Amino acid sequence: QVQLVESGGGLVQAGGSLRLSCAVSGSIFSIKVMGWYRQTPGKQRELVASIISDDRTNYADSVKGRFTISRDNAKSTMYLQMNSLKPEDTAVYYCNAFIPTPEITFWGQGTQVTVSS
Repeated sequence: QVQLVESGGGLVQAGGSLRLSCAVSGSIFSIKVMGWYRQTPGKQRELVASIISDDRTNYADSVKGRFTISRDNAKSTMYLQMNSLKPEDTAVYYCNAFIPTPEITFWGQGTQVTVSS
């Protein structure tokens, strides 16, 4: 089992920055991939960024150059640094962890990010 707790969401003006954190506990060493997803009402949850166990990263085209995913293994925490925020980045952001054997995906409770124009 893995527990994920997000924090750091809030209200920010366009052009501003926020850093989201995801505290991880449980079977941390079983995790293969971690990521940040976001969802707005009426839309499917979409991948924002992911980081694999070898620290390779992947980003949605809409956030490339503005967002950075990282992790601190010593603190068992994953981060999403969001810069140059736009109103269209407004969403609930979810932390995600994937364990390959057996295949299980874990989700945090989500944190709201609101970007005002």
